[in-house]
Amino acid sequence: MHPVIHDSEHIKGVRTVALFESAKGLIVMLAALGFLSMRHKNIWGFAESLLEFLHINQHSHYAGVFLDLVARVGDIRLWKVAVILSLYVILRFVEAYGLWYALPWAEWMAAITGGIYIPFEVADFVKRATWFRLIVIVVNLLIVFYMLYLRTYAERPGHAVHSHRTSE
Repeated sequence: MHPVIHDSEHIKGVRTVALFESAKGLIVMLAALGFLSMRHKNIWGFAESLLEFLHINQHSHYAGVFLDLVARVGDIRLWKVAVILSLYVILRFVEAYGLWYALPWAEWMAAITGGIYIPFEVADFVKRATWFRLIVIVVNLLIVFYMLYLRTYAERPGHAVHSHRTSE
C-alpha cells in the first residue's frame, strides 16, 4: 500500500484498474510472442488453418482482408509489429505498476491513454455496432472518468488523497 494513502476504497479502485491494464498487457505480450513465433514458418498455411478452425468462410470479405494481410507479411514487418506491440506492453505494465501503488502520474496516465482510444472505439462502434464494442466503450469511459474523479478530488483543498509529505 502506498504510504500516504489511507483510503482503502481508493486503493481497491486503482488496483482493480491496474489488474485490468496488466491483463491487457499480458494479452498483447502473448500476441507479440505468437507473432514472432511465425518467423520462417508457413504463415499462409497457419492463416488458412486458423480460419478453418474458427469456421470462417475463406471467401468472405473479412477472411479475404485477413489473408491479403498475411500474404504481405514478411520477417521485417513481423519484427516491426513485434516492436510496436512490445512498446504497448511496456506502457501497460508501467501504468499498472504506478496504479498498483496509487501514484498520481499513473492515474493521469490511465485517464489520458484511455481517453485517446475513445474516439476510435466510438467510430468503430458507429460502423458496426455490437454488444462487445459497446461494453469496451463503457468500460473505457468508466476508467477514464474514475481516474479523472480521483485526480480532481485529490487536488481539492482538504481532500488531499495524495500528499507528497510523508510522516516521519
